[in-house]
Amino acid sequence: MSESPTNRFNVLLDDEHAAKLHRLAERTYVNPGTIARSLLSRALDQADPSPEHVAALLDAMPGAHESALEGRTDIEAGRLTKLEDL
Repeated sequence: MSESPTNRFNVLLDDEHAAKLHRLAERTYVNPGTIARSLLSRALDQADPSPEHVAALLDAMPGAHESALEGRTDIEAGRLTKLEDL
């Protein structure tokens, strides 16, 4: 039996959410990374991938629109690195 590959993601939390995650981990005597994986997996299972819901999710992210505009500006100005060049 072959093992499936592991997908690793780094997630940055603001101070408030990081503190909440650590409190949950302390109460359950579980590593914060384990709790985070469980919470993220559950959220992804419940996420509706329809375009309307994805758009609403993106609109709810602070600074997402501005970040997308900055990315477009960087592309148009040639300030990018192609994936094959990484």
